[in-house]
This record gives sequence, structure tokens and C-alpha cells, in this order.
Amino acid sequence: MTNKPVKLPEAGQWPDKVAPWALLAGIVLSTLGFLMAFLYAGPVNGAAVDGMELIGGQMVANKLLLSQKIFYFHMPVALVSFCALAFACYYSVRFLATKNQRFDTCAKVCMEISLVFVVCTMITGDLWERFEWGVWWTWEPRLTTYLILMLIVIAYFVLRNAIDEPERRGVYAAVIGIIAMVDVPICFMVTRLIPSGVHPVVLREGGMSGDMGMTVAVCLAGLMLVGFALYRFRFRQVRLQERLQALKDEVEVLEERR
Repeated sequence: MTNKPVKLPEAGQWPDKVAPWALLAGIVLSTLGFLMAFLYAGPVNGAAVDGMELIGGQMVANKLLLSQKIFYFHMPVALVSFCALAFACYYSVRFLATKNQRFDTCAKVCMEISLVFVVCTMITGDLWERFEWGVWWTWEPRLTTYLILMLIVIAYFVLRNAIDEPERRGVYAAVIGIIAMVDVPICFMVTRLIPSGVHPVVLREGGMSGDMGMTVAVCLAGLMLVGFALYRFRFRQVRLQERLQALKDEVEVLEERR
């Protein structure tokens, strides 16, 4: 009696070879963006002020200086979290359509990456609030919707750990992943739909000067590359674990047949 060869999860793919270089490039660009935020981007160009000063037609204080610098990382990490959630939603839909376990793994890893950047967004947002608004938290529309998004992402992992059966766990997790993506455009558009007196609308005509836009672009490119590299490293680790588990299961089956 001949046995069919075991179909094992792949050990690696060509993007895994690119991932280390992507991580290096991401670190370099993120560092460059940090330097640009303090040395290049206006309106203060990293200058220190004593009390209140009029710079570039704007009254600027030391607290405002710091909050402006936080912005150059707060906005990019939020956008990276949205991208990760978009890919998680895509793979969740693919899993529901095919029941291919690989897509469930892709969605799970994307949600892990999104959780990292969601937490970074909340931390930088809290720092921004403290220096810009003088409080650690306020129930402002965008903050509230993003908090809900973070709770949904956390609920995703709570649900996965609560269900043992792989296919049922994947189906329920996929539904949560899709729900999380539904909240993304709400988080992005809420300050336009519900005008807020505290949270600025940045991406609009005249919202950013050229040097500010360049700094944000450099930081965003760097953090996107970091997010991609983290995804590939984590995905390869998970697939190798699945490959090892598949081999162990096959050995157990062979031993039972003897």
C-alpha cells in the first residue's frame, strides 16, 4: 500500500530574501525622517523658543514644538495600521471563499502587525494629546473610533485563543477581521463627517507645507518597509512551525500504522 506524499506548508518564498533589506531600508528612512522632523520640516525647523513666539505666522510654544514632531510618526504608523488591516481583510475574505489554511495564517499575521502599529498609534496619539491639548485622553470622535478599532483587533486574538478547531476558528476570526476593516474608513473620515474642534484635518488643501509633506512621506515609506519586513519574518516563522507540526502529525500516523 503506497502513501500519498504529505503536502507541507512552504518553507519560504522569494519575498523572504528581500525582507532583511526592506527592514534595513525602513530603519534608514525612519531615522532620516526623524532627523528631518527636527532639522528640516517647518514651521519651526527644530528651533527652541522661550515662552511664546510668532514663527511662520503661528504662535508657537515649547509644547507645540514637541507635538508637531510627534505628528510625523503618529500619522504614518496609523496609515500602516490601516494597510495591515486592509490586507487582513483581503486574506480573511479569501479564507472564507476557499477554506485554505494558508489564507487564515496570512490574515492572522497581518492582524498581528496591525496590532503593533495600532498600539504605536495610540501611544503617539496620547503623547500628542498631552502636549497639544493638555490632557491624556478626550472622547473626541477620531480617538473614540480608533479606540474601538483597537478593541476589535484585540478581540480578534481573544477569539482565536478561545477556539481550538482550526476551520471554525478561522471562520470566526475572518469575520472579526472584516469587521475591523469596516471601522477603518470610519476612523479616517470621522473628522470630516463630524467636525471636531480639537483633532485637525491634515490631508486637505493647504493642510501641509511641502517640507512637512516630504517629511511625512519619508517616515511613511520607512515604516511601510518595516511593516512589510515584520510581516515576512513573522509569516515565515509561522509557516515553518506549521510545516514542523505537519511532519510530526505524519510521523504519528505512520507509527500508528505499524
